[in-house]
Amino acid sequence: MMIRFFIYGLLGWSLEIFWTGLGSFSRGEWRLMGYTYLWMLPIYGLAVFLEPVHDYIRHWSWIVRGLVWVVAIFAVEYTAGWVLKILTGSVPWDYTWATRYSVNGFIRLDYAPVWFITGLLFERIHDFLRPLLPR
Repeated sequence: MMIRFFIYGLLGWSLEIFWTGLGSFSRGEWRLMGYTYLWMLPIYGLAVFLEPVHDYIRHWSWIVRGLVWVVAIFAVEYTAGWVLKILTGSVPWDYTWATRYSVNGFIRLDYAPVWFITGLLFERIHDFLRPLLPR
């Protein structure tokens, strides 16, 4: 389980760096600088605990599964943000400035489509890792 934890953490880091690099492109910053935070490795690693959810819902329609992932990812992101705010006094991804769709600065509801796709991508990664790294 620990190996998959780090794989998910590193994949999350990589995707976040790519995503933030795209954001710099959209602002006309041609360096395409992407970034992440050290806190994100264990947060993305928590995806290992969502594997049983995937096992349970794998035969549901892809639309319902995508919606499940949106709710699950929002729940993890909100909880992680809330805990970090208590422990450190701040949240690395504070969204209060970003959009009217921010919920307490911890999640952005307008990211729902991104989390929908990310959840379905996670299913593919989980299915790929399953035979390679059994529990």
